[in-house]
Amino acid sequence: MPPISNDWLPALRGEFQKDYYKNLHQTVMQEYRTRQIFPEADDLFNAFHLTPLKDVKVVIFGQDPYHNVGQAHGLCFSVKPGVEIPPSLVNIYKELQDDLGCYVPNNGYLVKWAEQGVLLLNTVLTVRAHQANSHRGIGWEEFTDAAIRILNEQDRPIVFILWGRPAQMKKAMLHNPKHLILEAPHPSPLSSYRGFFGSRPFSKANNFLKQHGIEPIDWQIENL
Repeated sequence: MPPISNDWLPALRGEFQKDYYKNLHQTVMQEYRTRQIFPEADDLFNAFHLTPLKDVKVVIFGQDPYHNVGQAHGLCFSVKPGVEIPPSLVNIYKELQDDLGCYVPNNGYLVKWAEQGVLLLNTVLTVRAHQANSHRGIGWEEFTDAAIRILNEQDRPIVFILWGRPAQMKKAMLHNPKHLILEAPHPSPLSSYRGFFGSRPFSKANNFLKQHGIEPIDWQIENL
C-alpha cells in the first residue's frame, strides 16, 4: 500500500497508529499476496493522491471498487482508459448531459475531475476479483469515515454529493453549516429512475461554488 504523501498524511496520521488500521493493513497485504485484488496496490489511495485535502471542492462517495479485471484504479465510478463505461457511469453521463449540456465521452476515466478538486472516494478501498463487497467490514469503513470527519471540519465550503442509501448514511457526520449536501438515488440502472435523473447535482454544485467565490468544476470529460 503506497504511503499518502500530500496534506492528507498529517490529517490521517492518527488513524495509521490505531489498532484497527494495523489489522486492516495486515489483512489487505495478505489478500494482495494470496488473491487477485482490485485496484492494483499502487492505485489504492489515488483518491487522496490526486485530490489533496486543501483542494477538495466536491466529494462524491462510492461503495467499493469495481471488481472486474482492469476497471478499478482508486477513484469511485471511474475506470481506466479503454475499459467499457459501467452502467452507473453511463447514467451519470446522461444526467451530466441533461444538466450542463456536456457531450457523452468515449471513456470513463474521471481523473480530470479528481485533479480539479472532486474527491472520488469509495467507502471501501479494495475488493476481491469478481466478488462485490468482499472487503466490507475489514476496517476500510472506519478509515474512510475518518476522512469524512476531516472534510466536515474544513473551514470552507465543500459540496457533498450523496447518491444512494449507503452514501446517505454518511450524512450524520456532516453537520458543518458551511457545506452543501446534495442527495439523490444511486445512478445504477436499478434506482436511477427513482429521482437520480433530473437531480441536477453538477449545476447545483457549481452554482454553490461560484456563490462562494470558488472556481467551478469543468465536468466535461473529453474523448480519448
